[in-house]
This record gives sequence, structure tokens and C-alpha cells, in this order.
Amino acid sequence: MSPEAYRQLAVDIAQEAGELARQRRDAGVALAETKSTLADIVTDADREVEALIRDRLRAERPGEGFLGEESGTSAGATDITWVVDPIDGTVNYASGIPLYAVSIAVVQGSPDPDTWVPLAGAVHAPVLGETFSAANGGGAQLNSRRIHVAEPSAAGALLATGFGYDPATHAGDLATVGRVMPMARDLRRGGSAALDLSFVAAGRLDGYFERGLQPWDFAAGSLIVQEAGGVFSRPEQSAARRMNLAGSAGVVTELRRRIFDAE
Repeated sequence: MSPEAYRQLAVDIAQEAGELARQRRDAGVALAETKSTLADIVTDADREVEALIRDRLRAERPGEGFLGEESGTSAGATDITWVVDPIDGTVNYASGIPLYAVSIAVVQGSPDPDTWVPLAGAVHAPVLGETFSAANGGGAQLNSRRIHVAEPSAAGALLATGFGYDPATHAGDLATVGRVMPMARDLRRGGSAALDLSFVAAGRLDGYFERGLQPWDFAAGSLIVQEAGGVFSRPEQSAARRMNLAGSAGVVTELRRRIFDAE
């Protein structure tokens, strides 16, 4: 199956899953449990949406592997793996903030982001009515329109970031923000890594930096950035909580210099 065919399937499933998430949010959210910390929640809708995606993939692509935030890894009979975050931005979702998305990517090789080859991805924001997608070698799209990363204006870069759920990491994250702000005209903290990356790809943000993302957080968004002419980087010197950087080549170079040369 070609990367473009995978992209089309990812878009179709993400849109169906996003509609289910939106319906469940409109009906009221039930919290299922917390995960790593009290702030790291999972809703019943997360599990239901991921189950829908798994069922669609079993029907459409039997034998391919699966890596999901809620249900973990299931090895397949091929070297293809689907990497899924059913609701990226769960805290936003539970709080009624419309910045959340379904993120679906398909990769070839090991389900390890340092070794896999991304084939296609889709990030669908149901409340915004927007679907960002990309196929390896085929460019990036917002709905049916081609998108491209932007360069900062003379006023500086509009940047986005996020913070970990563990309160013990917040001081370090805030210190990183302090090192980066001299290059920025302003900073955004949206609450969904998949959407932050998609907004970089669409030129709405000039750059993005965040430590500690999981593979399902960035699998689709990172490809969308790269196919939009940008750079996605995970510098190895940040091994304890791996840093993730996105933007144009110049923005990523400057982010990396300010974050790591100051450490």
C-alpha cells in the first residue's frame, strides 16, 4: 500500500474517531482514571475512541501492528505499525477546551521513533473542523490545501511549548522557557502536542519545543511538519526527558542553541 493510500485511510479513520470523541464530549465526560500523576487523566472516551480505531484497522489492515496510548503495543505480522493517540489533549477535552485532536500515524520498521520510517499521518481536530495530514514524499495538507512552515517575522518567532504532568519537572521547563524567550515575540501553550506540531506545519506557529513526549504524541505531527518543509528533531543529549523541536531549519537550530548551550 502506498504512503498516499495510507494517508487517505488515516484521514478517514481519524475523522470518524474525531466525530465519536466530539459526540461523547457533548454528552458529558466521565473520567476513567489517572495515569502517571493526578493531572494525567484518561477518560472513558479515550478508550472508546481507541477501540473504534483498532476495530477499523483490524478490518482494513489485518496483520499490521498497533501502538496506542491506552492499549499499548500489539505486534503485527508485517513491519507496519499504526501509532495512535485517540484524544491528544485529554485535559483540554475533559475541561471543555476545544483544542484536542485524534492523531493517527503509520510507520515502517520497529515501533521505535529513532528507527522507524514514517509513511503517513493525520491529525484531526473535530471541533475546529480541521484535518492535517501528510504522506511520505507527498507533502502536507490542511483539509485539501497544501501547507508549509513559516519563517519568523522581524518581531521574532511565535513559539509553542508544553509542560510535563509531574510537578517536579516544572521548574526545569520554566527555565527552558526563559532561555528561549529572547528569540520569541510571544509564547503559546495549547495543550496538544499533535496540534502544536500541525500548527507549525501550517505556518501558524514558527516553532515548538517540549520535553518528554511519547511516540503517539508526535508520530503523525512530526511527519506533517517535515512534509511541510520543516524540521523535527529529538536531540539525544536530552536523554532523561527527550527534547522535541519543530520549525523551519533556522528556528530549530536557534532553539537547539539556546536550550542546550545554556545547560
